[in-house]
Amino acid sequence: MFSWRWFFAAVIVFGGWHQYQQRAQKPIPRSNGVLVQSEPVQTMLDRGDNWQKGDYTIKALADFEIEARVLAKELYRIGREADLSPVDLALGWGSMSDSEVLSSLTISQSNRFYYYRWEDQPPRPPAEIASHSANMHMIPANAQIENTLKELRAGQVIKLRGKLVAVSAPDGWRWQSSLTREDTGAGACELIRVESVDVL
Repeated sequence: MFSWRWFFAAVIVFGGWHQYQQRAQKPIPRSNGVLVQSEPVQTMLDRGDNWQKGDYTIKALADFEIEARVLAKELYRIGREADLSPVDLALGWGSMSDSEVLSSLTISQSNRFYYYRWEDQPPRPPAEIASHSANMHMIPANAQIENTLKELRAGQVIKLRGKLVAVSAPDGWRWQSSLTREDTGAGACELIRVESVDVL
């Protein structure tokens, strides 16, 4: 027998969950000014560690540490990349952590890429925008880090530590991190095995 009582209870629960989800994804407003002064720190490794995740071998290429503002976040569930990296973060530092600069940019993510565009004139030189922001693929080292990454919101300032890595599979498939902040386009994203993440 249909119960209106249970129907209305379900509607209330769903409405509350939906509002929570919307609030959790809403960007955090920030006043104008550079939030992150420091540059990412990368130290190349002669003999990096290896990890196994299922059929994938993950090899460390460099120690990596970054403090940055979260510009956007995208979750992935489909594709072999998602077996390793369920979260992409678009991160900005220096001028790309400044709300005044970001207010003149439209930022989005899709298909493992990060996009920005402006109307009329760029708020900073395009080369500076490119070198002070990046889309980074996150390989969480454990379930707790994965949950933290998935809960991040645009506008938060975070500090990540981990390794830039190369991934290989027995069938010859490979996925390798960029090792410079100066590149753009395909292959320019960092692939990070995240060993710690702190919200500042």
